[in-house]
Amino acid sequence: MNFSERLKNENAKEYAYRVLKSNIMSLELRPGQKISESELEQQLNISRTPIREILIRLREEDLIEVKPQQGTYVSLLKMEYIEEAFFMSYHLEKEVLKLACDSFPKEKLIELERNLIEQKFILEKQDKKMEFNLLDSNFHEIIFSGVNFKKIWKTILKISTHYNRFRFIPDLKYGSKYFVEKNEKIFYIIKNRDSVAIEPLLLDYLNENTNQLRQFLEENHKYKGYFKQDY
Repeated sequence: MNFSERLKNENAKEYAYRVLKSNIMSLELRPGQKISESELEQQLNISRTPIREILIRLREEDLIEVKPQQGTYVSLLKMEYIEEAFFMSYHLEKEVLKLACDSFPKEKLIELERNLIEQKFILEKQDKKMEFNLLDSNFHEIIFSGVNFKKIWKTILKISTHYNRFRFIPDLKYGSKYFVEKNEKIFYIIKNRDSVAIEPLLLDYLNENTNQLRQFLEENHKYKGYFKQDY
């Protein structure tokens, strides 16, 4: 596992949760990999009770699963969850961008531009995929926040955990550069209030993501074990 420094005012349980979830989301802990409570106790320097509470929380987020008589495992990626995330993001983001084209705070537009600059800067760093994905997420959060729908973005994040893990698979056709280009187009749509361009852009994005997912599963059998075999 990868370990980060504890944040200011972060207690041991919060730190352990954040580290464990980060390792699951980044595929450092692979889909289907078994998790040992005793090893987590030692690695995270935390007792059994909070470890179990953390695992219950992650199970509720569908990031781990408990198999009776077998143990605890990182949950496999589920196609239906990934496609549901595509569908929900498309429809909600489309309406939010229409609102942003009507009215969007100047300070939020400045935040978006700064975020894009950071995305482009970090794009050149091969070992910064987690940092890039956080910037990408923050970019969209700024948009939803700008039209007073921040809680809706949090809802999208909750149902997008399987898709966000999928994005960490190394052999994907669309890398970070693809997302920077898409986000830059979204930025100019808001800046220029070009609401006509919203639906074609997001529909292309939806189709590209869906096709990439299907094509990836057909061409990369070495990752087949990462997915629940229901497709």
